[in-house]
Amino acid sequence: MKTQIELKAKKREISSKKTKTLRKEGLVPAVLYGPKTKNINLVVDEKELNKVFKEAGESSLISLIVEGEKSPFLVLIHDFQRDPISYRIIHVDFYQPDLEKEVEAWVPIVTVGEAPAEKQLGGTLVKNVSEVLVKALPLNLPHEIKVDISSLKTFDDEILTKDLIVGEGVKIMKDPNDVIISVSPPEKVEEELAKPIELSLIHISEPTRLGMI
Repeated sequence: MKTQIELKAKKREISSKKTKTLRKEGLVPAVLYGPKTKNINLVVDEKELNKVFKEAGESSLISLIVEGEKSPFLVLIHDFQRDPISYRIIHVDFYQPDLEKEVEAWVPIVTVGEAPAEKQLGGTLVKNVSEVLVKALPLNLPHEIKVDISSLKTFDDEILTKDLIVGEGVKIMKDPNDVIISVSPPEKVEEELAKPIELSLIHISEPTRLGMI
């Protein structure tokens, strides 16, 4: 079975070039693993990886073509690390799941259309979450979840988890009644801006962003 998204990789010996040298050459160290796959250390082209990551995210299967291997590996981008200063990806994990077992993955929420309460009433669109955790067979994982916000006509209208439309066999791992998107009236936005700023931790990636069920 072949996916439309492909990425080429080469095997890497741990005792060979240091990671800093590889990165200077435009290469990103990587590792491939899975329940039925032995660990393989790899390197991938940074530019090609960025293109694929932009297209696939963390929930679309990638056909990873490893030099010297007869068949490509169907993988998910399980985890990745970024340089805190340059924000460049400096390491990536490719996970080959069992296609017959469900996995969990983070899927981005993408809004479409316009909210009348924002455009006509002067409110501010509030997107409480930018992604949700879903569970499905690897081949059924959605790349993104599109949400039509044209139903937000008043400040009382809300889009809840249970309103999100996903494909058959896809379950959203979040309370059905949680508010995903709403529109705040102008005065409420001003009140929020007047409150003291609280620092919060924002994750880029974490080991548990995708796991076997």
